[in-house]
Amino acid sequence: MNFSRNTLICLSALSLSACGSIDQNTLNQGIQILGAATAKPAPLTGVDQFSIGDQIGSLKQALSQGAETSVAGLAQTNGFLGNPKVRIPLPANLMEADTKLRQFGLGKFADDLNTSMNRAAEAAVPEAKALLLNAVVNMTVTDAKNILMGKEDAATQYFRSSTEAALTAKFQPIVANSMQKVALAQTYNRFSTAGAKLGLVKQSDATLESYITSRAMDGLFLMVAEKEKEIRANPLQATGDLAKKVFAVLLNK
Repeated sequence: MNFSRNTLICLSALSLSACGSIDQNTLNQGIQILGAATAKPAPLTGVDQFSIGDQIGSLKQALSQGAETSVAGLAQTNGFLGNPKVRIPLPANLMEADTKLRQFGLGKFADDLNTSMNRAAEAAVPEAKALLLNAVVNMTVTDAKNILMGKEDAATQYFRSSTEAALTAKFQPIVANSMQKVALAQTYNRFSTAGAKLGLVKQSDATLESYITSRAMDGLFLMVAEKEKEIRANPLQATGDLAKKVFAVLLNK
């Protein structure tokens, strides 16, 4: 049988009175204790108003959206080449050669090489989609909490730590295949590989393939970070009503 709060208080007061002489202070204390015990709990605020399942579900929606949008933007023609934020420049140790080529009216060779480099990145980046989405699927409750309550690039850092090694393995063969017919690229590789052995060139820049792969990943995660920042700042950009609600709460925390 269910009793209302007032009924419980009245019955308790009668019971106390029946036990003998009870002073008013004791009676009041008993009523206060009973009142506190039967009071409704305070409503949950912030992300705690959503279940753990809803929090994780909304985050996965937003991360999947950000990953797919970022990859699609970079994979299109001129996704790298036409975007100054992610365009891959010639390696630093080729810049002097670029200057000399232009002095003799041969700048086209450097331009063609640079275009080929960015086309290689555009060809490789679609491989990132499956790896990024798999990282979303494998996300733990702890990962999700850290991302929701973390910095504005917390999701991007999670993606990078979870996928960087696999992305390198996927990107490099595609980049190498794209660059193998570029004569100037093969010349660069011969000289830079020797330079790396002497400590004159960074190991990550020892071949154009490794250089392009590294810069392509930098560009990918830059775009993922920008998308994450946009969703955190404007929850209406998130896909799904639940994701919009959760990120709106985070924005106002």
